Amino acid sequence: MRVLGIETSCDETAAAVYETGRGLLAQAVHSQVALHAPYGGVVPELASRDHIRKLLPLVRRVLEEAGLAPGEVGGVAYTAGPGLVGALLVGAAVGRALAAGLGVPALGVHHMEGHLLAPMLEPDPPAFPFVALLVSGGHTMLVGVEGVGRYRILGQTLDDAVGEAFDKTAKLLGLPYPGGPALAALAERGRPGRFRFPRPMTERPGLDFSFSGIKTHAIHVLREAGGEAADEQTRADIARAFQEAIVETLVIKCRRAIEATGHGRLVVAGGVGANRALRAALAAWGERAGVEVRYPAPALCTDNAAMIAYAGAVRLGAGEREPPAIRVRPRWPLDELVPPGGR
Repeated sequence: MRVLGIETSCDETAAAVYETGRGLLAQAVHSQVALHAPYGGVVPELASRDHIRKLLPLVRRVLEEAGLAPGEVGGVAYTAGPGLVGALLVGAAVGRALAAGLGVPALGVHHMEGHLLAPMLEPDPPAFPFVALLVSGGHTMLVGVEGVGRYRILGQTLDDAVGEAFDKTAKLLGLPYPGGPALAALAERGRPGRFRFPRPMTERPGLDFSFSGIKTHAIHVLREAGGEAADEQTRADIARAFQEAIVETLVIKCRRAIEATGHGRLVVAGGVGANRALRAALAAWGERAGVEVRYPAPALCTDNAAMIAYAGAVRLGAGEREPPAIRVRPRWPLDELVPPGGR
């Protein structure tokens, strides 16, 4: 099945074409970083307006790159949630309109299922079952994945997501938006051992996360180190200590999840999955523990439409259909999903 995928859940506008049996034919992503940078974060109304401007040109682009006419698309998949309601509505409206005009089925896809299945786009995809660590700006969770639509949430953040904690701490350190990549780059210049941050919720059993306290700790450390007068090296040292605490916490929780499930495979997805320090730490732990650690390509870690097209192709190919209505779910629990063909 040949599926056009659309992603507009937050601040990336994306389109892609996936064909069952052939793989990903084309994809394109437009980032809104420059649009939101003056405000230090995503402005929902601006995000929605930019999706309106950019989405159809991106759809035309991926169809051209795939060498397809619109009538050669067999289905449309769009992100229906979770995400910003206005942004989601843009993708849903365009997806539904295109599907109606072409006379093909359309399906709303769960954004996090897209991330979970992104590694399946790799030439050598991981086999089920596995434990997935989903780490992004809005989500941090450990999921037991037995198959498509068979998900069990093992643990999740009780407050800030990892990406959110990175962004807030980066802002505290005076770094530009987007803060996460800027903080990771600064941390590479930091000296080890000067500061130590807590590893939250690792001294008690369980797989849930909490990252709001680590941001508060950063406030106190920076204040004691001179506050706004702290020099660049001190800020780099703080960034390194912060990142080390986040990474070690994630590694500890991943180890516990693997031990609890008995699975020998860990898949890391979401934008923070591109963090080099996290990848290195998980690779080292996986080698010691005999655990296979897998990632999507960096371009598939951040929000993209390729993962939406793939998830849509699996479900549309199994016969899933939805009534022709524009519906989105800004809040949509992952564990409400069922295997393909079951809804």
